Amino acid sequence: MFDTSVIELSRGALKRNFRFMRRRLGPHPTISCVIKGNAYGHGIESFLPMAEECGVGHFSVFSASEAVRAVASSCRDRTHVMVMGHIEGEAIPWAVEHGVSFYVFDLDRLEAARKAASRIGKPALVHLEVETGLNRTGLGDGDLDRALEVLAENRDRLRLSGVCTHYAGAESVNNYLRIQEQKRRYDQALERVNAAGLEPGLRHTACSAAALTYPETVMDMVRTGIAMYGFWPSEQTKMHYIRNCCQTPSQRRANPLRRVMRWKSSIMSLKEVEAGEFIGYGTSCLATRKRVLASVPVGYYHGFARSLSNLGYVLVHGRRANVAGLVNMNALLVDVTDMNGKVRKGDEVVLIGRQKRAHISVSSFSDMTRNPNYEVLTRIPACIPRVVVD
Repeated sequence: MFDTSVIELSRGALKRNFRFMRRRLGPHPTISCVIKGNAYGHGIESFLPMAEECGVGHFSVFSASEAVRAVASSCRDRTHVMVMGHIEGEAIPWAVEHGVSFYVFDLDRLEAARKAASRIGKPALVHLEVETGLNRTGLGDGDLDRALEVLAENRDRLRLSGVCTHYAGAESVNNYLRIQEQKRRYDQALERVNAAGLEPGLRHTACSAAALTYPETVMDMVRTGIAMYGFWPSEQTKMHYIRNCCQTPSQRRANPLRRVMRWKSSIMSLKEVEAGEFIGYGTSCLATRKRVLASVPVGYYHGFARSLSNLGYVLVHGRRANVAGLVNMNALLVDVTDMNGKVRKGDEVVLIGRQKRAHISVSSFSDMTRNPNYEVLTRIPACIPRVVVD
């Protein structure tokens, strides 16, 4: 084993999550699996082919660079890739050539798409992102009208593949009124598309949180991100599902989502420390009794936050082993004193996932570091190998 840790991706867990979302959404909407942020830390090159095997045929990325990786990783001709964010310069002709669709949220990008399509001889596949109140990217009323005129005048060069928007925090009930107002503005934008004599293509506004909380936002396509990886967008989203969709106590206890990721390493060495000795750098951890410490070759460089010093834990032999001392750049120490001397060099260490009957979730990190699970996942370096398991 050349690498200090490895991330396992469960094909069975992904199948379960995909089936759950399909049941919740019904048979009609296209499910676009969002693989931005290196597939939420799961690795585009490993995750995408596995998702194709599970029945996913549409993927959403943020940037053209992610789209290149997605296209190169795809094993099926009918798989489609959509860019939701950054795509500029020569990336636009590349997208046109490869049939990659992309958001248009300003007139400059629409004009660049028209020119690229004219030069290549293939239509550019564009999704109009309309401004509904997020105030990040999106076509305002005047720009939307002009964009519709350009589309109507260039039907052979520009194909309207969809009309979309993004909600400003559907995972929190605090944003309820804002979401409702965004939905109203989106419906008004659709009326303008229809009035211009254009077919809107795929109507899509919902992410995981919106799809699970606001059924009225589920249209022709849903951009499903965090739920596909086995995580609830928020505790509020989870409680909404339990309250409205679970009829029996057993249903309320059962989690329909399964974590796709399991991150594991191994014990690099063992050391006994006498009472009264400090452990690791500085004086943050003092051995108040004789202790047995195991070193694990994972540190903050690998995404195990330094803020978890003397606070985090891992699993060894199916039991929690608490972090002792400061998390280093490439290593951490965990206390295995009370494991009856059974721990050996080379034993498996689980940082995220299940070991025997114990389980440690990404929320264990995010709760302790006060970072959302989205951030914790995407901070796991791409250099850690990802392998698919059943």
